[in-house]
Amino acid sequence: MVELRPVPFAVLITRMFQELERNGAIFDYPARRIVQAAPARDLSVSIHGHRASTPFGPAAGPHTQLAQNIVLAWLAGGRVMELKTVQIKDDLEIPRPCIDMQTIGFNVEWSQELSLKQSLEEYVKASMLIEMLKAEGLAPGFGDTVFDMSVGYDLAGIRSPKVRAFLDGMKDASEVVERLRGQIPAAFAHFRDLAFPTKLSDTLTLSTFHGCPPEEIESIGAFLLEEAGLHLVVKLNPTLLGRQDLNAILRDRLGYADLMVPDAAFAKDARWEQVVGIIERLGTLAERLGRGFGVKFSNTLLVRNHRHFFTGEKEMYLSGPPLHVLAISLVQKFRQTFGDRFPISFSAGIDAANFADAVALGLKPVSVCTDLLKVGGYGRAQRYFADLAARMEALGATDIDGFVLKAYGQAEPALASLGLPAEQMRKCRDALADGGDLAAAAGDAFSAWVGAARLKNTEIYAARVLADPRYRAAENSVPPKKIGSHLTLFDCLTCDKCIPLCPNDANFSLPIAPTRLPIEHLRRTDDGWTVETSGEVNLEKPRQIGTFADACNECGNCDVMCPEDGGPYLVKPLFFGSRQSWAEAPARDGFAFETRPEGLHMYGRFDGQTVTVVSGKGRVRYIGADFDLTLDPADPAGTTEGTANTPVDLTRLRLMELLRVAVTESGSVNYLSAGLNVA
Repeated sequence: MVELRPVPFAVLITRMFQELERNGAIFDYPARRIVQAAPARDLSVSIHGHRASTPFGPAAGPHTQLAQNIVLAWLAGGRVMELKTVQIKDDLEIPRPCIDMQTIGFNVEWSQELSLKQSLEEYVKASMLIEMLKAEGLAPGFGDTVFDMSVGYDLAGIRSPKVRAFLDGMKDASEVVERLRGQIPAAFAHFRDLAFPTKLSDTLTLSTFHGCPPEEIESIGAFLLEEAGLHLVVKLNPTLLGRQDLNAILRDRLGYADLMVPDAAFAKDARWEQVVGIIERLGTLAERLGRGFGVKFSNTLLVRNHRHFFTGEKEMYLSGPPLHVLAISLVQKFRQTFGDRFPISFSAGIDAANFADAVALGLKPVSVCTDLLKVGGYGRAQRYFADLAARMEALGATDIDGFVLKAYGQAEPALASLGLPAEQMRKCRDALADGGDLAAAAGDAFSAWVGAARLKNTEIYAARVLADPRYRAAENSVPPKKIGSHLTLFDCLTCDKCIPLCPNDANFSLPIAPTRLPIEHLRRTDDGWTVETSGEVNLEKPRQIGTFADACNECGNCDVMCPEDGGPYLVKPLFFGSRQSWAEAPARDGFAFETRPEGLHMYGRFDGQTVTVVSGKGRVRYIGADFDLTLDPADPAGTTEGTANTPVDLTRLRLMELLRVAVTESGSVNYLSAGLNVA
């Protein structure tokens, strides 16, 4: 299985700030699109007593596994980071590809691909990088960020020493912070004195998916609240709707007749009446302990694999538009049972068209995965904030609670339901009519007023999404357009779609001027050396696409969204972050760089055959299985020295030289150039 390799901390720092200075971007995210605080508008929410500057964040998944993912989400306005679910089994073999965004969204990945130790370090790195960005003045007054852990899926695993060490490390990351502090490059030494947070998180979302025994949910929750000392959110499954109601919505109302939920999913998952009792008891326990407690809707939905994208998999997990309707129906059902007693976190089919609606329901955080996997990637979140700001401005709402009260016109009915004294009611109505301070007018009844509005908004929105055609199968059946051509190593449409939509920022641009490379072989003769030419390779585009192997887990998303067939991650030049990672992937053609005393070494693999190019002043050393030559690439016939048992392919040398210059001498900034600068 392809393995993710975390990028060294020093390389992340170097790339982040060099790219910002030279290109006005960070990890390919344009600085001009960094979400900033809006004047006279407070988007902050409280997450278990911690202030988050916005209610938005990436959902636990592919956008919250590596440090650069989390930084990208922060640049896009994410202030509640739902970290990828970890578990005792930290050596999973996940099928490839694992993400299918052709229509509504399916996947076959489910928890971390890194070891628990690596996961902890990635989250600490992300926290420290965010602090550095804040110190540089990015997003001033808008930086309050909450890291929310996620674990699963059974009590024995969660109580194990490995998982406990992870939880303890997140609560006190002092050792990791100090070790990483020492890795900050000298060029950025001024960051070494920052007061980096060491308590990364004391909030946790428990995933009850993937066979988590219903009878253990309560035991796990009690352990996390009592022994681990954490604020807790229990993440629940769409199957809580029950087979009949779920199918009535999914298949009958929305028209997804091809989606079948296995009977085993209903049999294994907790039933509604079980969950009601569990939530009641855990909520009471949390209140007694002084801990925060809530629920989240929802996990993805297990369905039978009726497609041909995930070969060999009998089941897959549904996300996107239909999950949004199912999860909102669960929010409605939950609030009809518990009222506004418990906060609700939400992640299911969120996009620019419904983000503000979810905020208006008082859901927090509102997190996203599927939509960020589409063209534009993290940058799509900018539209979430634009729509929310426009709606708040139109209503005269200056904060989230005010928006909840006014969004659906339910402030007056919600107020009437409270039965307040006449004078207090009058003050509230006057404040509503005059655009006054609603919180001041309501006094100690304000939270109840907002809570009543949340309930009324939920009823309105739940009915609306059931009737909204945009969530139906007919509106979500057309895959991204393909133009019929197949990708090759060089040249493509160069639409750059694959760069921002990669969660890990693994695809990148290489500036290479249009050129013609001769197809040449160098042959030894009795008179010396001769070059035989048999054609040429034409590079017509001013830029090429490369893939950084260490950050690419071959999820397949760039293939789905690419207008051409083949998949950038499979076809385009592949670069490894070190000679070691290159050597440990013998089945993957690609390149790696290494700085050594005798010069820059570039290692290449073509059709499984390895070659090395050592760059010098005007001359290079070119080494393969049966040759070892020194030559001037401008005049190989007249300058070659060394031995070769068979004709030597010079085209590979010229391709590697072209790529070396693009990576190291073009002024571009990427993981490779940053790594060489650190070295």
